[in-house]
Amino acid sequence: MSLSEPTPILINSTPIADMPADHPRNLLPREPYYATPRGAAYLSDSLELLRALPTASVNLVVTSPPYALHFKKEYGNAAKQDYVKWFLPFAAEILRVLTDDGSFVLNIGGSYNQGTPTRSVYHFKLLVALVEEIGFHLAQECFWYNPAKMPVPAEWVTVRRIRVRDSVEYVWWLSKTPWPKASNLNVLKEYSEDMLRLNRNGVRETVRPSGHVIRSSFDKIKAGGAIPANVVEDDVPESMLKMGNNSANDVYTMKCKETGTKVHPARFPVSLPKFFIKLLTVPNDLIVDPFAGSNTTGFVAEGLDRRWIASDAVEEYLKASAFRFEASLQQPDLF
Repeated sequence: MSLSEPTPILINSTPIADMPADHPRNLLPREPYYATPRGAAYLSDSLELLRALPTASVNLVVTSPPYALHFKKEYGNAAKQDYVKWFLPFAAEILRVLTDDGSFVLNIGGSYNQGTPTRSVYHFKLLVALVEEIGFHLAQECFWYNPAKMPVPAEWVTVRRIRVRDSVEYVWWLSKTPWPKASNLNVLKEYSEDMLRLNRNGVRETVRPSGHVIRSSFDKIKAGGAIPANVVEDDVPESMLKMGNNSANDVYTMKCKETGTKVHPARFPVSLPKFFIKLLTVPNDLIVDPFAGSNTTGFVAEGLDRRWIASDAVEEYLKASAFRFEASLQQPDLF
């Protein structure tokens, strides 16, 4: 889709002409497909939209592009052997549009090689290229545990039973410099029972066999919560990135079913962009998702008082994504 195409719909309680000067729609040379008080969604080729954004104008890009799977998805996906070459032009534009303290959060899933029970390394090759060729810094690798993932490929998991169910996806947190804006105080989780017990009973200063020094301050809970992990813990996945993406009774899914609109087959859970938006941005920062799909990122950004821009090349998905905002504008406490 071209950036010069007309706007089919607008969803907003405020006329576009009356929006503030810092509204994201003013950063691009065309009217959005729809707009809200804090953001704008575009029916557009993702690379074209990124190229149209001003340099150093975006605080966070959080997205999940089509994965390189050995079978084709209806929303389109590049082949594994072509994936790095396909994605690097997007990455170069993302680096350009980020502020110096900005971050790029990329959710990308793994894949089996076709015909064999072995895993592809395409996503690791992409990570290396993002750092060594484009110039990103790897701030941290995180992991999304998705208990709703299907046991595929069925041939290896449920038929021959020679592999276990793959339920983890990678989330690369990349940054423009080694010092991106971030605060884990914004994403603290509740203290565990063990931590509360330590606080009640105190700890003995010691040095662990690993060499880590345990000081008397270890049992303090004055921060208001525990620092979250980037991965699952012990036998039961309990970390902040445990989240399913198969909700059947949220506003978006129910409205799609009601109107006979196709539900996006690979949508984010709300919790995923919410965690990184809270960790890496502050109110009024600009969040961009160039592969928006059902636009979970924009919806979360709106609810957290961040500005946002989203784009997708499939009109059916973008039109359906507006259902999220129609409901939230009618019920401001929905988020």
